[in-house]
Amino acid sequence: MLALSYKVVLGSQSPRRKELLKEIIPFEVKEAIEVDETWPPSLQVEEIPVYVARKKAAAYLPSLEADELLITADTIVVLDRTVLGKPSGREDAVRMLRMLSGRTHRVLTGVCLTARQKTVDFSVASTVRFAPIGEEDIQYYIDRFQPYDKAGAYGIQEWIGYIAVEEIAGSFYNVMGLPVQRLYQELSRF
Repeated sequence: MLALSYKVVLGSQSPRRKELLKEIIPFEVKEAIEVDETWPPSLQVEEIPVYVARKKAAAYLPSLEADELLITADTIVVLDRTVLGKPSGREDAVRMLRMLSGRTHRVLTGVCLTARQKTVDFSVASTVRFAPIGEEDIQYYIDRFQPYDKAGAYGIQEWIGYIAVEEIAGSFYNVMGLPVQRLYQELSRF
């Protein structure tokens, strides 16, 4: 078990991140701050999640107490070189799942650990292969689970993960939105 000299705070309203983090360390959740999650077009796709996680950390930094350690994160899905973020609505979610059907994609999560005097950031990549997904299954999933707050319009821990994921290389929890094994290592070094 980690013995930190900081009080850990999570700068995220994601239910999945809260669920995963509570399994490894006690923490509090910071009140939500609206952050512009866009990035410069010059960034390589591998740099995007850390860039956005840093932007989130910067938004919380003014309210960070001296004894607090802030965790922020961002997850994207990359198909070929195309970034699939959170869908803008139903049609966008359908489009994304059609694109992912029968294909292999990467899930990248950037994490930023921030205290008043120190910042550490890192990213983790996982590869996921989807079986072909029928149109009825796509419609059912979107209607039932409304995955509008998830990169790539899917949650691997939900029904679509059971029926579509053929293979995963890397951290399952990274695909959920928080690479907890790597996070635990980084926290223990912090």
